Amino acid sequence: MPAAPRDVRSTPVDASRSDVFHDSISEQSGEPVWELVRRVRKLRGLTQYQLADRLAELSRNSSVSRDEVARWERGKRVPGPYWRQWLSLALDVPSEQLLEAVRCGRRRRASR
Repeated sequence: MPAAPRDVRSTPVDASRSDVFHDSISEQSGEPVWELVRRVRKLRGLTQYQLADRLAELSRNSSVSRDEVARWERGKRVPGPYWRQWLSLALDVPSEQLLEAVRCGRRRRASR
C-alpha cells in the first residue's frame, strides 16, 4: 500500500539560514536603490547577465538587458514600478524595501 502524502504545511522549517540571509539583505537602511540591487545581486551569486535573464523569464518581457541592470546599479536610471515588482521577486527583496531604496536614491540625487 502506498504511503499517504505528507502535509508539507505541518513540516517544520529550519529558518535559521534564511533568517540570517534576510537580515543581511535588510541591514542597510537608507541605502539607495543602486547599492541595494548590486549588493543583493552579488549576495545571491548572480551576474548582471543572470539577473537580466531572470527578470526577462519572470516577466516574460525580453526588453530588459544587462545594460539596463548596469544602469540601475550605477545610479544612471531608477527601475520603475513595473521592473521593481519583478526585481522584488528575482532578488527576494520586499517591494517596500525597494520602494524606500528608490526614494533614498532620489533624495541623494536631488542633493547633489
